[in-house]
Amino acid sequence: MIPIHRLLQRVRWDPEFGRAEFVIGYYDRVKRCIVRVPLGAVEVGAHDPSSFTAVEADGSVHDVPLHRIREVYRDGELIWQRPARDD
Repeated sequence: MIPIHRLLQRVRWDPEFGRAEFVIGYYDRVKRCIVRVPLGAVEVGAHDPSSFTAVEADGSVHDVPLHRIREVYRDGELIWQRPARDD
């Protein structure tokens, strides 16, 4: 599986691949569920290259480590998913 930072780089730098609509699903520890946000509402590496800043639909802003990304959708299709952990 491709590491998440490499997938995000491909979206950014590959014009053909990045032309699609992307949604990132990350695990919110407070809500205890996966929150999905459009990639356009995400700023990767703004303060730290290992995190992103997300603006949710309600206007709340969150700094989220990349390791909490659980899934990525491209034009509505799941293209990347972090393997389940054996806790």
